[in-house]
Amino acid sequence: MTSIGLIDYGMGNLHSVQRAFERLGCTVTLVQQPEAMASCQALVLPGVGAFDPAMERLHGSGLVPALEQWCQSGRPLLGICLGLQLLFESSDEGQACGLGLIPGHVAALHRCPGHPIPHMGWEPLLPASASPLLPADAAEAWMYFVHSFAAVPSDPACVTARVAFGGKKVTAAVWQNNLAACQFHPEKSGLAGEAMLRRWIAWLQQQP
Repeated sequence: MTSIGLIDYGMGNLHSVQRAFERLGCTVTLVQQPEAMASCQALVLPGVGAFDPAMERLHGSGLVPALEQWCQSGRPLLGICLGLQLLFESSDEGQACGLGLIPGHVAALHRCPGHPIPHMGWEPLLPASASPLLPADAAEAWMYFVHSFAAVPSDPACVTARVAFGGKKVTAAVWQNNLAACQFHPEKSGLAGEAMLRRWIAWLQQQP
């Protein structure tokens, strides 16, 4: 049985994420201290809210060095929504430094008439570089988004899906080495979101 560590730093939609993984047969441990990571095969970093308060809470929890060590040692992590943004170096939303685990920054969505911000609702993913999250043969997937910012990776090759907004295509999901992250909420995206989480879990089970 796959053991998932759910990072609990006070700014995540923990219940729905936990239930989503439990429905897929995983055991879920709430991680509030670094010691709790020891029994986990992979970590999930959720997030709802603003960039600077999230980084402040992460630092206050004492989890930042442990997260950095976890990812630098090649262990798997999945970021969700704000959790994706925190993986980058900085954000237009605030002044704090992000975790810097993926080079790049987080930019405010382009304001365009007829496209209210936050961008909210169901949108189809636009496939980019294939990954275990979104393989080349994956069916069309509509996911649920709520966001005002989008990641701009230094290396566009790590983008595995984009989404259309305001006449542009912005980052919807990334995959880099052991790190996966999605701007949308797979736990709120019905069967398509469940299928993506299943693919991630299947990838985890293949890791040595």
